[in-house]
Amino acid sequence: MRIPSIALTAGKILLAGTMLCAASVAHARPDTRGMTCAQTQALIKSDHAVVLTTGPDTYDRFVRQFGNECDWPEVPVSTTVPTKDGECRVYRCEEPINVPD
Repeated sequence: MRIPSIALTAGKILLAGTMLCAASVAHARPDTRGMTCAQTQALIKSDHAVVLTTGPDTYDRFVRQFGNECDWPEVPVSTTVPTKDGECRVYRCEEPINVPD
């Protein structure tokens, strides 16, 4: 009778865990293209800041317009994302543009 080695068993468990984590992370972000603009804005408002998928290979972190979710010196800046019902205005953190006088 052969007893499997601890290293082989641990390796299989680690591989299975890694594959499960990778699969769950891939579907963890809500996709703006599958939501209406109102749903997207409500999600951002309720969570204060959320990472959303915006395209096949793109995602970003979006925040409320008025809040402290941005790190200094960043501020909420208006942008648009694609949704089921067209382009939707949301906010993401960016450094402000300083225009010389």
